[in-house]
Amino acid sequence: MKYLRRQIAQYSAGRRRFLGAAAAPLVMAGLGAVPGAGLAAQSRPAVVTPGKTWIEVALNGPWSRDLQPMIPISVEQIVQDGIACARAGAAIIHVHAYDVATGRQKDDADLYAAIIEGIRAKEDVVVYPTLPFAGSVDAPKMMTAQERYAHTETLARRGLLEWSVVDPGSTNITRLEDIPRGKEGFVYANPESHIRRGLELATQYRFHPGYALYEPAFVRLGAALERAYPKVPRCIYRFMFSDGLSFGFPPKRYGLDAFLQLLADEAPGAPWMIAGLDVDITSLIPYAVERGGHVRVGLEDTRFGARTTNVKLVEEAVALVRAAGSEPATMAEIRRALGPR
Repeated sequence: MKYLRRQIAQYSAGRRRFLGAAAAPLVMAGLGAVPGAGLAAQSRPAVVTPGKTWIEVALNGPWSRDLQPMIPISVEQIVQDGIACARAGAAIIHVHAYDVATGRQKDDADLYAAIIEGIRAKEDVVVYPTLPFAGSVDAPKMMTAQERYAHTETLARRGLLEWSVVDPGSTNITRLEDIPRGKEGFVYANPESHIRRGLELATQYRFHPGYALYEPAFVRLGAALERAYPKVPRCIYRFMFSDGLSFGFPPKRYGLDAFLQLLADEAPGAPWMIAGLDVDITSLIPYAVERGGHVRVGLEDTRFGARTTNVKLVEEAVALVRAAGSEPATMAEIRRALGPR
């Protein structure tokens, strides 16, 4: 943690000197009014919860029970599971709504509202929805940014969102075991217009964007766009690892170190956590806690075909966090750290 703070301080001082020298010619050239040319995002204080680790649980994901047979599907199942995970130590709940008739993801605002209100009626936690998994079997045709964020905007207008998904980049999603068989994956597509739409909604309705960072380039683009929207609530940087899919890094220390160095360069002091898809990140949790980060677990993220429950995954994360000398943060503590929306 001391190392990371020192790196942040050194970076911030150097960037201020550089930008001070560079600002005058930019203004003279008429570029001072370009969105994000100001330093508001860079001057934000670091988001810290000393001695506390945020624990998030991703309850189901887009996989259906074909890949994750234990996931909750119905609103009632998701609400019950979310409440149990909150009581086990998770302060943040991420969900995908499903059509129970088809067993596939359905991004319907009323379904998400029932889930959010059902969990929050019992526990003070953040519950936030996903986006259509653009490029996958559930969203194979390109949507407009307005279409893709329609349920997000509806939920935000109803005052139900504190966080939501804004993924800053595109990548290939292919199962490594399918490659020798010639079975192709798909491109998870997030055009810049979609990312900007998410940040515009976050700015208007005051919710925190959750960045899923599948590749290092996502950090750079996400940070640049956060600077371009200086009034947006703090973005949460979620480093995505995988054992079984083709994107990014495996859950190794060198991968986390690379992400953290890039984050220190691009968005010093930003809140971050480790997560992934088709992955076991348990071996990385102690190191993430040591470096001052946070943790996401759950049936969306764990290895496909897992015969476990979300509650057990949260309990395991809590035990690892405590063994590393930290305690699970409450949502009240997380809100205070993130500051006013």
